[in-house]
Amino acid sequence: MYLCICVCIYLVKVNYTKHRCTHFSPWTPTLDMLILRARGIHWSKMLGLACIYNGRELTTLEIREALSPYLDVLAEEYGEILIDVVENFPSAPDKGRYDESLPKATVKESLETMSPPTAPLDSKKLKALARVSNLGPSGKLPPHIIYLVELGMELETIKEVIRKFPAFAYYSLEGKIKPVVEFLIELGVPKSDIPIILTKRPQLCGISLSENLIPTMTFLEDLGVDKQQWAKVIYRFPALLTYSRPKLTATVDFLYEMGLSAESVSKTLTRCPNIISYSVEEKLRPTAEYFGSLGVDVALLLARAPQTFGLSIEANLKPVTEFFLEMGYTIEDIGTMISRYGALYTFSLKENVIPKWEFFLTMGYPRYELVKFPQYFGYSLEERIKPRYAIVKDRGVKLLLNQVLSLSDIEFHKVLKRKSEKLLSD
Repeated sequence: MYLCICVCIYLVKVNYTKHRCTHFSPWTPTLDMLILRARGIHWSKMLGLACIYNGRELTTLEIREALSPYLDVLAEEYGEILIDVVENFPSAPDKGRYDESLPKATVKESLETMSPPTAPLDSKKLKALARVSNLGPSGKLPPHIIYLVELGMELETIKEVIRKFPAFAYYSLEGKIKPVVEFLIELGVPKSDIPIILTKRPQLCGISLSENLIPTMTFLEDLGVDKQQWAKVIYRFPALLTYSRPKLTATVDFLYEMGLSAESVSKTLTRCPNIISYSVEEKLRPTAEYFGSLGVDVALLLARAPQTFGLSIEANLKPVTEFFLEMGYTIEDIGTMISRYGALYTFSLKENVIPKWEFFLTMGYPRYELVKFPQYFGYSLEERIKPRYAIVKDRGVKLLLNQVLSLSDIEFHKVLKRKSEKLLSD
């Protein structure tokens, strides 16, 4: 936790210094820098890079969402003095520069307040925590806390949310929390997902249903969000409902400008709602121009892998391009690889691409096989590539790379059997 927070402090410095923004939802565009740095400092201890699903490693973009909440913690903790705290890390900033009303906690003290509640907290947070911790005259917790616990939120999780966002402690059960929860359930959000959504974005309970949430949802539906998929959209990115209409419109206009159809815009917003958090002029457009320079169909890439547009050109995209150029591939080859497998650039060069490339060289395939099947880089080296290749090698048969990796176990063994029988008959 401490390492993760420290790296996030670095990220906050970069983003806050550049933008000086008070709306801290758009942290995502610079998370690529955080992840790039984090991979070099005990990454596996932070998030467990060994997370594997069906033989496929999780991408950087999929891991990214796990880090976002820490940025909200820091923004809520320091507010306007955040930049100074970061710039002076790990020493306390110059106290004389601040108004007496601002918190004077050192970074160390503030990090401790985000740990178990044994460290000193400011009076605002102490009062907020007291509202959820103290038993009433009946010897029970407050009604809204009991309600949240019954929903599946652990008391410690509720306290952590309040440390990040003290106003949550003052939301009434009947006036704010319960109506939002019931509304989410009516949309089809599983009850088990509610605690996760409220933990990610407790501010949702402070937004008026009739004046803000529902009108914003209607507006987004008009822009293309599939109304049948709201449960998934909100779970993936609850902050979507907190963005202004000009911001929402700007992103959608950009998608149309890039050549996406209305259907593709709908699918993009539904599958990757956090694309709304990316700045059009500072992130989306430059990234589109970069991929265009490689001969990639930008509209197709946006439709297939919109998460790729959250990556840094300098820190993520260019190093991968330069690697493949050094390995002997042409710009046209690289453009084809990206077009066929948009998620290619979401993987770490050091932790994923290079180790798999080195093993590929031992497999006896021509290098152009990766142009035909760049999805190779999406499979786990230890859980899928090595075991499957060992079986093929042991049988003494030859299979296309995509046959080795993409087939289900049943189909894979069927193909092996046919190839082995043919080899024997010959």
